[in-house]
Amino acid sequence: MLSAAAAATAALSGGAAQLAAADPSGGTAPDAATRLDGLYQQAEQATQKYDAAQETAKQLRGEVADLQDRAARGQQRVNALRDDLGAVAASQYREGAVDPTLALLLSDHPAQYLDQASALDRLGERQVAQLDELQDAERTLRLQRSEAAGKLAELQGVTNQLQHRKKAVQTALAGAQAVLSGMPPAQRAAFRAGGDPRASRDQVLPPLLNLPASSGRAAIAVAAARRMLGAPYVWGATGPGSFDCSGLMQYAYAQAGVALPRTSQEQMNAGPHIPLDQARPGDLVIYRSDASHVGMYVGGGQVIHAPYPGARVRYDPVNMMPITAITRP
Repeated sequence: MLSAAAAATAALSGGAAQLAAADPSGGTAPDAATRLDGLYQQAEQATQKYDAAQETAKQLRGEVADLQDRAARGQQRVNALRDDLGAVAASQYREGAVDPTLALLLSDHPAQYLDQASALDRLGERQVAQLDELQDAERTLRLQRSEAAGKLAELQGVTNQLQHRKKAVQTALAGAQAVLSGMPPAQRAAFRAGGDPRASRDQVLPPLLNLPASSGRAAIAVAAARRMLGAPYVWGATGPGSFDCSGLMQYAYAQAGVALPRTSQEQMNAGPHIPLDQARPGDLVIYRSDASHVGMYVGGGQVIHAPYPGARVRYDPVNMMPITAITRP
């Protein structure tokens, strides 16, 4: 077990590595629950970055598919235009000779002959128009192929980011598992049940009124989130069987016909900010200075949220962590 913990913590970097490697029996070392909370926070930060990259990759895949489809249609148009010009050449051949200019036009690079005035003099008006159209179609096709290639390269870069961020999540979770494994059974069970001291000890909770949801859609979102109680936390998941924190918010509001952005950082700005003492069911509670966690206020000083890997969707006090903003979608 010690070797597994050492392997997990060796992969961490900076302060997180120091937290994971610290001996909880040391005089100033943080206790295991605090270390575990720090590692889960690191995992959640990496998860939100992963979610953002995943959304970007999804958008890029759609753009690439659209560009490739347009390029395929462009190629069909080029082929049809060249076939039209080829029909003229075939007609002349049947009449006994092919105009040398048409032979040039049907080469692999007909556009270069547009600059040769002597060649243009030998073309009919209709043939000049056909050649102009072919030149435009080929130019458009080249641009579409170039744009598609650029988007493919961008998609590859985002795919690489996904792999990097996936590794960051897995590394933090491996460190957390090592800390969990080193806890006494009673402490481990208490942490899994939410008994660890995760709340912000510095925050004074103002009086909270039991107000109704701010809108019919907010009420539908609250009901949808409540139906997900007990669903497991899975990083990167948006339901319906499992969720990460922002995935649960996105899913719940989607049931009400509201399209929330994917990450907690984006969700923080998905509506006006509300003072905590005016919070109503359905409002999004954004946690930590980096907005890396989000829950939904359900009234009575409680939020519903997907807490962290190993836990399930549940209720917790609204001030369980430092609050950055209350957002009303």
